[in-house]
Amino acid sequence: MSEQLVALFQNIGLAEQKAKETAKNKNLAPTLEKAIHSAGYDTKPAEKSTGALVYALASTITPTALPHLDYLAKAIRDSRLTTSDQVSAAIKFVQDKKEIDEAKFNEECGVGVVVTKEEVNSAIDAYTETVKDRLVKDRYKFFGPFFAGAKNIPGLKWANGGDIKEAVDAKMLAVLGPKDERDVVVKKKKEPKAEAKEEKKVETSATEVKVADMFFEGELSKLHVPGGNPQIKPELMVEHLKATGGKYVTRFPPEPNGFLHIGHAKAININFGLAKAHNGICNLRYDDTNPEAEEERYFTSILEIVKWLGFTPSEVTYSSTHFQRLYELAVELIKKDKAYICHCTGEQIQMHRGGPERGPRTACEHRDRPISESLELFEKMKNGGFEEGQAILRMKMDLENGNPQFWDLVAYRVLKTPHHRTGSEWVIYPTYDYTHCLVDSFENITHSLCTVEFMQSRASYYWLCDALEVYKPVQWEYGRLNVANTILSKRKIAELVRKGHVFDWDDPRLYTLPAIRRRGVPPQAINNFVHTLGVTKSDTVIEVSKLDAFIRDYLNETAPRLMGVFNPIKVTLENLPEGHIEMLTVQNKPRDPSMGEHSIPFTRQVWIDGSDFREQDDKDFFRLAPGKTVGLLNVPCPITCTKVIKDESGKVVELIARYEDAAGFKKPKTYIQWVAESPKHNSPVRLDEVRLFDRLFHHANPQDKKEVPGGYLSDVNVDSLSIEKGALVEIGLWDIMDRWAKSSETKTDYEAMRFQLTRIGYFCVDKEADLGDFKEKPNASIKDTVKKIVLNRTVSLQVNSSLKNQA
Repeated sequence: MSEQLVALFQNIGLAEQKAKETAKNKNLAPTLEKAIHSAGYDTKPAEKSTGALVYALASTITPTALPHLDYLAKAIRDSRLTTSDQVSAAIKFVQDKKEIDEAKFNEECGVGVVVTKEEVNSAIDAYTETVKDRLVKDRYKFFGPFFAGAKNIPGLKWANGGDIKEAVDAKMLAVLGPKDERDVVVKKKKEPKAEAKEEKKVETSATEVKVADMFFEGELSKLHVPGGNPQIKPELMVEHLKATGGKYVTRFPPEPNGFLHIGHAKAININFGLAKAHNGICNLRYDDTNPEAEEERYFTSILEIVKWLGFTPSEVTYSSTHFQRLYELAVELIKKDKAYICHCTGEQIQMHRGGPERGPRTACEHRDRPISESLELFEKMKNGGFEEGQAILRMKMDLENGNPQFWDLVAYRVLKTPHHRTGSEWVIYPTYDYTHCLVDSFENITHSLCTVEFMQSRASYYWLCDALEVYKPVQWEYGRLNVANTILSKRKIAELVRKGHVFDWDDPRLYTLPAIRRRGVPPQAINNFVHTLGVTKSDTVIEVSKLDAFIRDYLNETAPRLMGVFNPIKVTLENLPEGHIEMLTVQNKPRDPSMGEHSIPFTRQVWIDGSDFREQDDKDFFRLAPGKTVGLLNVPCPITCTKVIKDESGKVVELIARYEDAAGFKKPKTYIQWVAESPKHNSPVRLDEVRLFDRLFHHANPQDKKEVPGGYLSDVNVDSLSIEKGALVEIGLWDIMDRWAKSSETKTDYEAMRFQLTRIGYFCVDKEADLGDFKEKPNASIKDTVKKIVLNRTVSLQVNSSLKNQA
């Protein structure tokens, strides 16, 4: 990344940080640099709005339109293209054209077209009548769909977006009046206690995912409607629309060779969310073309995670279902002289592509072999006549094209590994580059959504569909979601597991989705977080603290509160009688009756946390000390420490205190948590383990350590896990567990038992807890069957505090 390049990007209005990020983007930076030079903004700064159009051009131009980048950049400079919609139309128009007919360009791209505000208002008036019933019903919640529909009015194609929004706002105000309480999303109050308990079921399963505004704004609002993508043969679109009924059809297509991670949460939300926003369908498709890396546990986990996030696939499909059809199309490709059998090694292929020095590209000796010979050899491959590495099928593309995705990609290779679904039926398997676009075509996908590293693959995707004259979906790319202080690479996570740095792929210190789930993060929090990030072409790297803060805010609104102590000290209230029991009613969340309530005992003996007592008092210490008075949370009267009892080693083992008369004392400055000793009520709940997690790596990018001995493993934080034993919790935990046992469908989603331990953090039950045979005893309480309780801390209460120090 050069300073000159950063300065050049700032010339079109990019902020310094954005300019630096763009300069590092190997796909975008060269294109943007060329566009800026073509527009003449290398020597003078552009107006901010014009600079934004140059950036939009460089970041969205397709490979087939790239030869006309200079023409389009100058059209922006000369104010012929003045809106992002015009830039998108211009890119679409010049695709695959050798020469540009300027008159047709101007017509198709709205050059010189002026739509007045009066015309906008008139069109919005007419459009409103067609959606008035829904507008009145949904009121201001309908803004996203209303605005998106208004932008698609044919007569407003080239209108100023600001004018459209102004007209929409004015029309909504005229029809609905100002916003009132009906337009504010508030938590419903539930008066009867039974209803409050029912509401808490929300915390044990994923709620329905709502449609986010992001699908009607920004880049996603510009996506074509079904039927809007040209085909090599018009009848292909006719057949497609007949099959889909004009619906949006998307898919989430993971490779089943590992567990999903936090980045996949964005992909899942975009694919399922776009379909839902337009009343379409989304499939879960396993891209299972590599039997060497695929395992049944990955298939199972992927579907579980998709459902956990709240999405239901319209259909679960497999690329392997189409092996025969893919093979037949490969034969057809050979017959069209667009594929050939090659015997080159990987090293030889690399050298023919220019080698490490990026020299001239050359065809290998097999490229021009007769079609009949390739057909014969491909059949031999299929019948097991070659060993692995001896022969491959390559697509005959365009070696002179500057895009590496045209350098005769591999379509088939020999793999003599049984497949999980087809067994040993096949010994040749199609590659991703060959399979992906064709299965999209078979499934009538309207929008093939993927991350930006596949931007160059878009051209080869289209090439193959057109070469075989099959329906061609539209590929559209968005920026990846990454997280600092972690590793998402499957290979590196496997090494972390193998070397014992983490328990397994679902270790809560990792950012695989099973790990995040096990840590107790609610799926709704993940979905909402993804929606706040929006969708752009730029990759997003989020700080762990930002994600934690979002999770913390979500749990603050949804998690019930319990009291607990990690380092318990017994306190005996000397002036209460033996056997004293007083039942206290405690709200599950202070000042929020809708969360319900539970009962806890208050007795002569209670436990407090060791951090809430000091033998030597201090003016800055406001909790319990000899002769000092503090309040106990939820207890009417304060207590005063009168005596300290120690064991032979000098350790404090018990405090004697006096339960005061509230009338004789001012309100205490501090209230501390406590847990009662009451065997009759199974109090306290004794925890076997509490696991406190910190960052797994010391630095934001562990992979920067590649030059250090040990590489990224040298950055592992060996203190990232500490385990507390002997902690005590109040009996409200039994209520949470019993409520979960009655509402959970699977009875295995232990992490859905979430709660806050006051002044400590948010926790959930770990899957290694042993709750006994509660499944066979539906009328029993878990307190009667439980054998082992293990908790995981989901997130601390304070953003900047060490996780362990808060215990």
